[in-house]
Amino acid sequence: MERIASFNVDHTVLPPGMYLSREDGDVATYDLRFCRPNAGRYIDNPSLHTVEHLFATFARNSAFGGSVIYFGPMGCRTGFYFLLRAVNAGDAIALVREATALVAGYDGDVPGCSEGECGNCREHDLSGARAWASGYLSAIQCWTEDMLAYPSAK
Repeated sequence: MERIASFNVDHTVLPPGMYLSREDGDVATYDLRFCRPNAGRYIDNPSLHTVEHLFATFARNSAFGGSVIYFGPMGCRTGFYFLLRAVNAGDAIALVREATALVAGYDGDVPGCSEGECGNCREHDLSGARAWASGYLSAIQCWTEDMLAYPSAK
């Protein structure tokens, strides 16, 4: 089988940040890396689930909501993939910062958190989601378009 592009990223040199993973026509896939891969600390499932609900809700309700294709967790639990259609990189960075800040400061009921709306509505952790979002926000606070490329091994 052909090796997929994400397996060609050197995960040994990948710090938390925001990276342009791929572009398919007018759809950009961003790698929102919340923690360093293979470092022994991963996003716990309840926090991951809550970040997913909150970030997706905030992003889809933003000025760019009609351009949001997908937001969801990586299986390795080190971050999320965020797919946007026809949004320039600078606006994508600003949107990620805004949505992350909203998650970090959110104090209320988690949207979509009932049995009728979610397949695992009992596994959420708002305080954990806020903590992870706060840490990620610190990592991307000064992120620029020039920083969207994956780092290379030294």
